[in-house]
Amino acid sequence: MTLARAVDVSRHYGDKVALDRVSFDVEAGELVGLLGPNGAGKSTLVNLLTGIRRPTSGRVELLGGDPRLAASRRLLGVTPQETGVPASLRVGEVVDFVSAHYDNPLPRGEVLERFGLTDLVRRQTGGLSGGEKRRVAVALAFVGRPRIVFLDEPTTGLDVQARRLLWDGIRSFHADGGTVVLTSHYLEEIEALARRVVVIGGGRVLADDTVEAVRGLVAVRRVSLTVREPLPELAGVTETERDGDRVHLLTADADRLVRDLVTYGIAFVDLEVRPTSLEEAFLALTRQPAPA
Repeated sequence: MTLARAVDVSRHYGDKVALDRVSFDVEAGELVGLLGPNGAGKSTLVNLLTGIRRPTSGRVELLGGDPRLAASRRLLGVTPQETGVPASLRVGEVVDFVSAHYDNPLPRGEVLERFGLTDLVRRQTGGLSGGEKRRVAVALAFVGRPRIVFLDEPTTGLDVQARRLLWDGIRSFHADGGTVVLTSHYLEEIEALARRVVVIGGGRVLADDTVEAVRGLVAVRRVSLTVREPLPELAGVTETERDGDRVHLLTADADRLVRDLVTYGIAFVDLEVRPTSLEEAFLALTRQPAPA
């Protein structure tokens, strides 16, 4: 069963194109990672599917209806990138307040334990650290026993231990049949949680595949060097860009590329090898033109 759907969706903010004809489905029981650099369009897609924004064109559905209708959001849980709760309320009081909006919420103790908040139950939220506040915000998305949860950059500000505790809470929800969509620009986080990865860059879907397939694709490296002479055709190079004497090459095997340059006797200086951005890697490997 499809719980969330975007069909040929575009979203413009003035002259800026945040999403460009994106189609995206989430089936019941999936744990989907939206991966991409900052500004790629991940949060915009989440905002459309949860009814916070409306598309400029195209169609979005949530649980079979319009995401902007309260009936469609009844079984939805969301943690946006930025959240806020009254600073004077204690953590337990915040959980109770949110629980009061649902007919059959999770028990307070279960919510607190699942996300490692039991020791904070009597703490005022205004005195929490940024990471602790983030854990509270994520926990609140699960209070109403949702069928689908959207988590937008859920581990921002968390240390390693807190991040892994949150991962365990998400896994527990998914193991019980829940559906999760989470955004991140960290491949490690998506690898740890997701079964399916959708890569977004420049407002477009660049890849939709398994974690294993995506891991192989983003292994591309950007090799930059200064060279005056034309370069021969080099094995493994997926894209070449020249800016004067500066040449940028995308390859999955940077070591072999450098060896080949030496073997061909090419005189170069200022060699630099670094990971590509996600957008660079996927634009090169899928042969899609960069968004205008």
